[in-house]
Amino acid sequence: MEPCSENVKAVRRSKEEKKLIRKQIKASHILLKHEGISTVSQPTKSLVVANGGLGNGVSREQLQDVLGEVGEVETLVMPPHKPYALVTYRSEVSAQRGHALNGRQLQCGDQIVTLYLSYVNTVDSELWGCVDFPPGLVLVEEFVSPEEEALLLDAIDWTSHDENVTVQKVLKHRRVKHFGYEFRYDNNNVDKDKPLPGGLPQVCVPVLERCVRDRHTEVMPDQLTVNQYQSGQGIPPHVDTHSAFEDLILSLSLGAKTVMDFRHPEGRSVAVVLPERSLLVMKGESRYLWTHGITPRKFDVVPACDPKSPAAVTSDLSNHSNLTLSRRGTRTSLTFRKVRRTPCDCGYPSACDSQQPTAPPSPPSLPRSQTDACRLEAEFVHRVYEEIACHFSSTRHSPWPRVCHFLSSLEPGSILADVGCGNGKYLGVNPEVIAVGCDRSSALVQICSERGFQAFVSDALNVPLRSDTCDACISIAVIHHLSTQKRRQAVVEELVRLLRPGGRALIYVWAVEQEYNKQKSKYLKETRQQGPTGDSTDHSNQESKSLTGNATDAHNPAQDLSGNATDAHNTAQDLSGIATDAHNTAQDLSGIATDAHNTAQDLSGIATDAHNTAQELSGIATDAHNTAQELSGIATDGTKVHRETESPAKLSVHTNRTAFNSQDLLVPWHFKGGGRGGCNQGSGGDEQGEQGSKNTLDLHTEAQAPVPNTAPSQVFHRYYHVFQKGELEELCVRVRGVTIQRSYHDQGNWCVILEKTGDR
Repeated sequence: MEPCSENVKAVRRSKEEKKLIRKQIKASHILLKHEGISTVSQPTKSLVVANGGLGNGVSREQLQDVLGEVGEVETLVMPPHKPYALVTYRSEVSAQRGHALNGRQLQCGDQIVTLYLSYVNTVDSELWGCVDFPPGLVLVEEFVSPEEEALLLDAIDWTSHDENVTVQKVLKHRRVKHFGYEFRYDNNNVDKDKPLPGGLPQVCVPVLERCVRDRHTEVMPDQLTVNQYQSGQGIPPHVDTHSAFEDLILSLSLGAKTVMDFRHPEGRSVAVVLPERSLLVMKGESRYLWTHGITPRKFDVVPACDPKSPAAVTSDLSNHSNLTLSRRGTRTSLTFRKVRRTPCDCGYPSACDSQQPTAPPSPPSLPRSQTDACRLEAEFVHRVYEEIACHFSSTRHSPWPRVCHFLSSLEPGSILADVGCGNGKYLGVNPEVIAVGCDRSSALVQICSERGFQAFVSDALNVPLRSDTCDACISIAVIHHLSTQKRRQAVVEELVRLLRPGGRALIYVWAVEQEYNKQKSKYLKETRQQGPTGDSTDHSNQESKSLTGNATDAHNPAQDLSGNATDAHNTAQDLSGIATDAHNTAQDLSGIATDAHNTAQDLSGIATDAHNTAQELSGIATDAHNTAQELSGIATDGTKVHRETESPAKLSVHTNRTAFNSQDLLVPWHFKGGGRGGCNQGSGGDEQGEQGSKNTLDLHTEAQAPVPNTAPSQVFHRYYHVFQKGELEELCVRVRGVTIQRSYHDQGNWCVILEKTGDR
């Protein structure tokens, strides 16, 4: 951590200078906690520029001009949607001059941004790797000439239209014209018996003939949807209706470039820049399985133009050393499709409306008896994890920091039991303890064994270990899989039985409150950030109501910062130190935001957990109005979720990465077929909102490697009981002989630390 070497000098400083130093130090604290960026006090060639990121509305050109004033810049890395940048100078002397820019202010749109610079040892631009396109997706740049582009745009007359030739509509976020066949937004399909008399415009024929000649398609499309997007408009993520159109979809971008987001059902996402005059070809998995949409915003993060290499591919967003902001213009897309005449028989039945059963099986009910509960858990927990074990394990490898802190606090030689250990990722965190794990899934236990960990197959309700033998137990993302309160309590009692007097247990369960203290969990943020992108189908009849998670609009840049917080332990004390305008209120808690016009809602991007005590906060002074007591009462979810009732109710199937609408539900897992347990696969999981062995989202985002296998996804459903605030504590106090040391909310999970008193 950089204490600022000037502090040791006997120099009288003004109040403004002292304030600036405090904010610089505070910026270093926040970068370390949220991004893992460690600053140093000794001069180096590299600096981190807090508040100088694309997420603040700072463009590459603007920052490059400022940093270049003091010396030659070797590299400048600006990660997308982050509130910081990393710069390396040619010499250490230039870096020292750059460090003196601390406190420099930039005018970014309607806001003033203050830069805070600190030394770092190195800048590793390879931390952000290349992301492959979805299978079946092809982008052809400069497919039409500027002259052809002008002809196509002139042929689209938005001022009037002939109902006998075309159908024109004005939707919430765009306006559309249909040629050949009308796409109906009431049923997301076309009336195949009512073609529009005019057919496709003649000006499109040469373009389509070139598509056939260049082998982008084998058949001529017979349906065209024209979409016009003004700056700030977009379309929600969607998949083109399988039964409406054939495999191939062609989308031509005219007038301006944009960024289209593709998202796999398992959570992997790819942002693709669509340059002006480019052709996007979608087929196979990218057409049938991945959603696509366009986030409504006025600025996009795009590769910076390099005059030295004008032919550089502009669709690659993986090179973070060459990203900048681009203001959107008016974009018109021409999407060509072929109307399907027979039912779709694609290899993706889980997403295919033609292959959905006419009478889907009835979902299970909440259990009435012990027998019902055992049957439900056997079918929707035990069997599922046995089937997806390797696929699941490939997405669960980075332990959560707060769990690691608990494990690291154990004395050398302590005996640790991980009940529900999954693939064993917590068994090796502290090598100085004697760790043993157990799990109901034999396939997951086998993975533990292959990794050299001690683990055995066991039910969490009956662990074959002696009583009073363990110094510590952990149960991470396990108890929420038990389907009755009695069974959930029994697991807690079993953990306490294993503990010696004075031993401690750490328990994590998934929370109803995925938005807590005005901070969304990463589980929800992933949807917003990767949100709507592609427009190649434009047949979703549900327009986006709130799709600003990654918006880079300079008029509202502070909202972009809400996607960058990763640690749910930050409190108001962590976050009030760097706001620089007196108009910022006590609720303005985001540590590096600087615009007085940004509201408290804009600035809450990093504040999350009001349960942290002052002792945890390293003595950082804060506003007396921002106490944990005030923050803990902030309601974040306006939807009240009812607890389970005595009358049996059908379990609902949850939509991944959305707020919960019930406490007892089934969560889908999209599984690529392969060997038992999915051991031939390597794709990421789908929910990732939970921590621990079975549902983990790590601070650096669990690896979600592209899956080369294009086999259809099989969907499994896992039972969960998500806990409301206070419910886990209520469950634990029913167990005799324990005290609750502390409880907290951690990235969409409720957590408690118990201590066994011995009074049982």
